[in-house]
Amino acid sequence: MFKTIANIFRIPDLRKKILFTGLILVLYRLGSFVPIPGVNASELSSFFESQSGGLFDLLNLFVGGNIERASIFALGIMPYITASIVIQLLGSIVPYFEKLRKEGADGEKKMNQITRYFTVALAAFNGITILVGLTNMMGATGPVVPNPSFLFYLTGMVTLITGTMIVMWLGEQITEFGIGNGISLIIFAGIIARYPEGFINMFRTRFNTIGGIIQSLIAMVVMVVVTGAIIFVTEAIRKIPVQYAKRIVGRRVYGGQSTYIPLRVNTAGVIPIIFAQSILMFPATLITLFQGGNAEAGTFWYRLRVLFSPGHWVYTIIYVGLIIFFAYFYTALVLNPTEMAENMVKYGGHIPGKKPGKKTAEYISSVLTRITLPGAVFFAFVALMPELMTHIFKLPFYFGGTGLIIVVGVALDTLRQIESHLVMRHYDGFMKKGKLRGRSG
Repeated sequence: MFKTIANIFRIPDLRKKILFTGLILVLYRLGSFVPIPGVNASELSSFFESQSGGLFDLLNLFVGGNIERASIFALGIMPYITASIVIQLLGSIVPYFEKLRKEGADGEKKMNQITRYFTVALAAFNGITILVGLTNMMGATGPVVPNPSFLFYLTGMVTLITGTMIVMWLGEQITEFGIGNGISLIIFAGIIARYPEGFINMFRTRFNTIGGIIQSLIAMVVMVVVTGAIIFVTEAIRKIPVQYAKRIVGRRVYGGQSTYIPLRVNTAGVIPIIFAQSILMFPATLITLFQGGNAEAGTFWYRLRVLFSPGHWVYTIIYVGLIIFFAYFYTALVLNPTEMAENMVKYGGHIPGKKPGKKTAEYISSVLTRITLPGAVFFAFVALMPELMTHIFKLPFYFGGTGLIIVVGVALDTLRQIESHLVMRHYDGFMKKGKLRGRSG
């Protein structure tokens, strides 16, 4: 492993990409500590301490604690992620966007432009929501925003929208000049940034008794096992064999080889969890922000906020159901068995034992249905992990769920890109060569 790391820095082009990526991520983290004008940081910190866990940890997850600090990057990259997902879904449903998808580079350019406009609109909506919420928050000794004037809303709105566009630009720079997917690495950096402090707090508070030490060690073992399981399920594929018939063109013989269609157990990735969280967090977020988290116990708004807060059994049941539903929904959008069957017929391929055309499409559809369910159930379990870990092991930070899946996925994708650079230059990579050849075949 140390030899591989040394090889990485022997390749000038790869070394520049990695250093550039690191520099951009450092700039992003530095910007995370620049506050929005007009916010009392100490009162905001005391408010979040009183509201620790559940909804607020979930909101802070994707932005690396920027909401907690009310920084210029408080919205993070999430408006852009949401806009991208919505435009991608529209590309499979709305005829206009379907047409743009088929226009190649020009269509993609137009869709990217629409995504950016939509990002600004979402950032404006999310920004005003956060600003109104900040004005309604009360710290230990006073309000979080001492003077909520029109100027505060104006400068805050401009600051938050600009911050989102800067984060989006930083991510695009990483994608173009660095290593890995820039947008994903921005989220990755925000999530990872909270882990060291969380582990230090856990060791500091739990390692003063034998029981605390044992429980903390068990928690760490569980973390390692769950992380390994996520890697296994993320990489798991179901291979459907495909046989191509021989074709004679002139004096040459084409085809005749056997290959396979790799169907992922988790085709939808983390998107079902993001959709489910967005739907369930929306009412609780509005109630909490507009009432400052101080709704009186026993009132309708208080009961509604509790009902849609992580940890409540109603929230959990709906959450799991939505994850499974969106797993099937998104898989159906991105994989079309009928289209796959038609392409096989076009190129002279067939699945052994299955008639080309409709029967092949039905078979692929049945396989997708069977493998999507265990993948969706597993990721629903991972999505519930933060509440389980906090309840059982009393973790002082948010571990598991969407954040862990994103961290694992981004790490694997970045390692694959580094691996490809090493292999092209005949260096040993992180993965076994046999495994790499098997995947490429």
